[in-house]
Amino acid sequence: MDPIYVTGHKNPDTDSIVAAIAYASLRNALGDREYTAACLGLVSDETQLVLDHFGFEAPVLITNLYTQVQDLDFDKPPILNAGLSVDRAWNELQQRKELRAIPVANDDGTLLGIITREDIANYNMELNNSSVLDKVPLFNVLSVLEGKVINDAGEYLDTVSGEVVLAIPESRGTDIFPDSDRVVICGHQPDMIRRALEQNVNCLILCRTQLDAELSQIETSTCIISTPFDAYKATRLIFQSTPIRRICTTKDLVCFHLEDRVDLVKEMVWKYRKTCYPILDEKEKIVGILTRYHLLRPRKKRVVLVDHNEISQSVPGLEEAEILEIIDHHRLADIQTTNPIFVRNEPVGSTNTIIASMFQDKGLLPSEKLAGMMAAAILSDTVMFKSPTCTVRDIRTAERMARIANISLEELGKKIFSGSGEGKTANDLLYTDYKEFHIAGHDLAVSQITCLDSASILSRKQELLDQMKVIADKTEASLVILMLTDVLLEGSYLLFVGDEDIIGQAFDVTPKDNEVFLPDVMSRKKQIIPTLSALWG
Repeated sequence: MDPIYVTGHKNPDTDSIVAAIAYASLRNALGDREYTAACLGLVSDETQLVLDHFGFEAPVLITNLYTQVQDLDFDKPPILNAGLSVDRAWNELQQRKELRAIPVANDDGTLLGIITREDIANYNMELNNSSVLDKVPLFNVLSVLEGKVINDAGEYLDTVSGEVVLAIPESRGTDIFPDSDRVVICGHQPDMIRRALEQNVNCLILCRTQLDAELSQIETSTCIISTPFDAYKATRLIFQSTPIRRICTTKDLVCFHLEDRVDLVKEMVWKYRKTCYPILDEKEKIVGILTRYHLLRPRKKRVVLVDHNEISQSVPGLEEAEILEIIDHHRLADIQTTNPIFVRNEPVGSTNTIIASMFQDKGLLPSEKLAGMMAAAILSDTVMFKSPTCTVRDIRTAERMARIANISLEELGKKIFSGSGEGKTANDLLYTDYKEFHIAGHDLAVSQITCLDSASILSRKQELLDQMKVIADKTEASLVILMLTDVLLEGSYLLFVGDEDIIGQAFDVTPKDNEVFLPDVMSRKKQIIPTLSALWG
């Protein structure tokens, strides 16, 4: 069963990561075992501290949800070694009529070529102009003829070569094999056998007959093979012992990899119009065969979105995925779906408050460690209940989770927000909790850092502003804001790059040196974004 990814937004914060883990845990506990917690970026120091404290691993990292070749129900035929016989390849194709081709691999599993019915037919037609075997492995010959070597000389032969001759009546005389470079096929014809052995032909194939005791005494370098087939059939079959590496298609192959996007694959298939295309993994090993038929109904990746519902904050390729659910506490944005889905969007301070209610709805208590981690996520997103987004329900839920986990919310909150920016680059700090927004034709980015001591981070103001200018140039954003929220001051410093008149008008302040302090402003979602939205209409 393909996984259903539960994922939060880009540059995930603690609420986003824990919400993904908690919801996946809830669904899996209810029997839906395919739910997998995922994240779209590196876990922040704060979140890692919470994960470590409660003994959880970070969710699996996903980089996109594009429909890829690995999501297709492509053919998985047997993969033939290049040394196998034409006969073996033909049998495989006949047993699986639906296959257009079978991949041919080198000894290390990488692609050599593909073999089709047309390749084998062309080879058989070319035999009309040639009756020569060229260094065909002895084991191939024995396999095709179901034969065995019956003399000592044959034990020293590794390959069979020469013009294939079907012995004819004795009236032809001795010119049937004028030299030793022959592969002679005959039945119970003692004189022909004697001539072949005396001539030291390369190989003698005895069809439905035994080697007379007298003839077995002749000293010869000829390899003698016994087969249960008649001479006519043996003559036809021996050419099917040729290794498929010699006849398979190896030129002008078009290959795809498991990670290739299906929309790009369709363009290539339309361009080249080949019968089939080998599929390779990241190590260039063959994993299957793709035809145009497989592109008709690709399986979409499935995803549940938590803590966001905006395309710019979500995973690349979301438009190609099947969104099953959205659980969020932000404004409704621009995500669209092709089918009706379950959406739970509530005006609370943390996504984990909603998910805790969903546990209650299902009559299930989260484990002690999961409950503790959910309490930490609520504290983080509500800034220890001081954010204007915080509701009584958030407080009550966090208290309940703390009781289940037998922890102190006050001590947990201090531990969460006691970190500083020491040892982190300005770029790392800015992307700790970074979101992009598109409002009324304006592109902006807002990063938020929550701490107990804003002075240490403000000491790096110019370094941060320089990096914010880089972000503005890269994203073409008209405004880039760093919201430095101090829990003890119960307010936020805004550092910004862009038009200071926008900041002045929106927040009724007079900025100085790209900085302003906003008392009682703790929430990006409820205070910064709505204020700018109102300014821009």
